[in-house]
Amino acid sequence: MYRSRIKGCGHFLPERVIKNIDLLEFMETSDEWIQERTGIEERRWIDPLSGENTSTMGAKAAERAMKAAGVSKEEIDFIIFATLSPDMYFPGGGVRVQDILGMPTIGALDVRNQCSGFVYALSVADQFIKTGMYQNILVIGSENHSGGLEKSTRGRGVTVIFGDGAGAVVLSRSEDDSRGLLSTHLHAEGAHAEHLSLLAPNTGKWVDRLIKENNPEDTSYYPYMNGQFVFKHAVVRFSEVINEALQANGLSSSDIDLLIPHQANLRIAQFIQRKFGLNDDQVYNNIMRYGNTTAASIPIALSEAVQEGRVKNDDIIIMAAFGSGFTWASAIFRW
Repeated sequence: MYRSRIKGCGHFLPERVIKNIDLLEFMETSDEWIQERTGIEERRWIDPLSGENTSTMGAKAAERAMKAAGVSKEEIDFIIFATLSPDMYFPGGGVRVQDILGMPTIGALDVRNQCSGFVYALSVADQFIKTGMYQNILVIGSENHSGGLEKSTRGRGVTVIFGDGAGAVVLSRSEDDSRGLLSTHLHAEGAHAEHLSLLAPNTGKWVDRLIKENNPEDTSYYPYMNGQFVFKHAVVRFSEVINEALQANGLSSSDIDLLIPHQANLRIAQFIQRKFGLNDDQVYNNIMRYGNTTAASIPIALSEAVQEGRVKNDDIIIMAAFGSGFTWASAIFRW
């Protein structure tokens, strides 16, 4: 059986920076209120006039990942695209990236697991590589949140958190079974789905929206989050799925060289850091600069960590995520 390894990483972020103070233009809030609850200082939002969208950002991150990997588009065998914010209801972003990059008629799969989407996508890609079906798989996480947020005081509990961006990796086959992706661990609990959800548009309501599009009281077209409920579940599930990855590979928390958590909330990451006894050099956080970029957060953070020299050969790297669904997941690498 083959081993999967990340051969190259890349990320893309919109140029437009939205600081906390900029949000005062359309909601009642403060820099202190946002930082105290989330740790976020600023985020990137697409400029509506730039022409950027979820697919174009994903394509740019993918180009950078392929360049870093030394792999051409003709050498990519499959695309897996993770997002909660596709450019259209259907089709998904995977085929759009294929078109933008002028790639051959390879398969393209979309993963809709929101915050844990990138780790789920890695796990799917790993199965294709382990069985020998594919050699190089492009795994992308990309999000355009700003286009769908309720930019008002009513929506501030969600709107202040989210940012736009994309990250990508080339996952490739390796015959060195001592390094690469050691294991992935996936979980879900649909009983809590509506605590972090976007109820519309859906096939039961999209026509209704056209009829009632001027109804300001209809909030179902904006994301909803039961913040305290999500936080309480997140800290438990993060811990569980990290421990699961360590135990599956006969490792302990002292073996972790770098933990890359989904950038949901800095307070969650800090709680997990304390629980596992990790120092600042063992955890990578960038939510302060970019907010929560959902499926893009882990690949953006990984790409930055690699560029900064925070990831070295033989390091034990753990990626972990929790979010809407509820779904949670982890992936553990020996780099």
